[in-house]
Amino acid sequence: MDLQPGSAATIERIVGECDTSAAAGTSNVAVLATPSIILFAEQAIWAALDGRLEAGTSAVEHRVEISHLAPTPVGAKVRAEAILEAIDGRRLVFRVSVSDDRGLVAAGRFTRVIVSKDRFMEKAAGA
Repeated sequence: MDLQPGSAATIERIVGECDTSAAAGTSNVAVLATPSIILFAEQAIWAALDGRLEAGTSAVEHRVEISHLAPTPVGAKVRAEAILEAIDGRRLVFRVSVSDDRGLVAAGRFTRVIVSKDRFMEKAAGA
C-alpha cells in the first residue's frame, strides 16, 4: 500500500442544477446542496486513494463530519480537497474542504475503512 499521511487530491466541478438543494429535495433553494458537497469531498478522497490501495481492497465511508458554511450558486466552480491526516490500522482519516471563488464553503473530516472487496460484497449480498 503506497499510502501515507499527507497524501492529497483536489477536484474541481461546476455546480449544476442537479447539485442543488432544490434538486435533492432538501430545500426549495437552488444553491449547492450539502449532499453534493459530501459527494464532491468523497470524490476528492477517492482521487487521493486511487492506485494506492492493495489489490483486492477498497476504502468505504465510515464517518462523515461536515460543516456547510456558505451558499454557492449554480454555475460557480468549486474545489474539493482531501488530505489524509492519519492512518489507524484500517481506518483512514481525511481532512476535507470545499471552496469557491469567494472562499470556504464547507470543511470537515471523513473516515474511511479499508476492506476486502470480495468480503465486503459478500456481506452486502447477505452471504
